[in-house]
Amino acid sequence: MANYAGQWPEICRGVSRPTRAKRGLLMKKTIVLAAVASAAFIVPAAAADMMVRKARPAAPSPAAASPFDIAFGGAIMSDYNFRGISQSDRGPSVFAYFEPRYNVTPDLQLYVGLAGYAVKLPTDPTAEIDIYGGVRATLGALALDVGLLYYYYPRERQIDGIVIAVPNGNTTLADTDFLEFYAKATYTVNPSFALGANLFYTADWLNTGADGTFGSITAKFTAPSTWFPQDWGMYLSAELGHYWLGQTKFDPIAFPAVGGWALPDYAHWNIGVGFTYKVMTLDLRYHDTDLSKEECNVLTADPGASIGGGSPIAVTNPFGNRSKWCGAAFVAKLSFDLTLGSLK
Repeated sequence: MANYAGQWPEICRGVSRPTRAKRGLLMKKTIVLAAVASAAFIVPAAAADMMVRKARPAAPSPAAASPFDIAFGGAIMSDYNFRGISQSDRGPSVFAYFEPRYNVTPDLQLYVGLAGYAVKLPTDPTAEIDIYGGVRATLGALALDVGLLYYYYPRERQIDGIVIAVPNGNTTLADTDFLEFYAKATYTVNPSFALGANLFYTADWLNTGADGTFGSITAKFTAPSTWFPQDWGMYLSAELGHYWLGQTKFDPIAFPAVGGWALPDYAHWNIGVGFTYKVMTLDLRYHDTDLSKEECNVLTADPGASIGGGSPIAVTNPFGNRSKWCGAAFVAKLSFDLTLGSLK
C-alpha cells in the first residue's frame, strides 16, 4: 500500500480548505448532534428506570391481629368475702383464673373461664372451682356481660350430726354445687366515672332447692392519669346489693318432720379504694351486711359458730348459734391481671 504520510498538501492540492467561519459552524452542528444523540439515549433509560420502579411490588401489610386472646391473673387476699359472707373463715385466701377469649368484632367478645379459690367451708372442699362462660358486648358507652357460672366444690363431706358432727350441732348437705345466671351492665359517663348494675339468679342456691337472686348497683371513680406518675393509677368504688333467698326443698325422707324453710334475705354493701401499677392492683375494701349473727349461722352452718347465746330461730337455728362470718370486714387484696396479647 502506498505511504501517504506527510503528503497532505499534495493530496489536498486543488481542494479548497474550509474557512474559519465554516469550521466554526461545523463544530456547532457537531455539538448539537451529539447532545441530541445523548438525550435520545438518556430519556429512554430514565423512562425504563421509572417503569422498573412502578413495577416493584408493594411492601407487605402488617399481619392482622388475631381474634383469639387469653386473659389470666391471680390474687392474694386477707379474706375471701363473697357478697358479704366470708368463705375462708375470716382467714387469708388465694385466687387464680384462666380465660380464653374470641373477639367476633371489636365490640363483641365470646369467652369461657376457669377460676379457683382457696376456701374454708363447713363441707371442707379442697377448693371452690368456678366454671363460666358468656358474651360481652359494647354499645357506645354501655358495656354488657351475660353468662352462666357453675360453682363446684370438689371432695365435700357432709356434717350430718351423726357420722360427722360439730360441737354447735350445725349440719350441712353432702353437695353444695350450683349453677347461676348473671347479667352485668356498665355505663361509662366519662373517662373518670362509671355506673353499673348487676343481676345474679339461681334456681337452686347451694343445692338447697331455694331460689336466689342477688342484685346490686355500683359506682366507680377513676382518677385522671395526670394525677400520678406514668403507669400508676387510683380508683374509688362502691356497691350496694340485696340478696333475695327462697325456701329450701329438702328431701322429705331425710327431713320428714321439717321439710323446707325460708332462708333470710339480706343487704350487702362495700366501699373501697384501689391503687394500680401496670398490671398490679392493691384493693382495700370494707364489707358489711344487715344479717344478725343468728341469721348468719342459718346461711353458713358455720362449724365454729358460738353455741347458744343468741335468739333462737325456730327450726333453722333453735339453739341461737351465732356466726361472725357475715359481719363487718376489712379486706386487703393484691392482684395482677393481664392478657397474652399485651405481652407481645
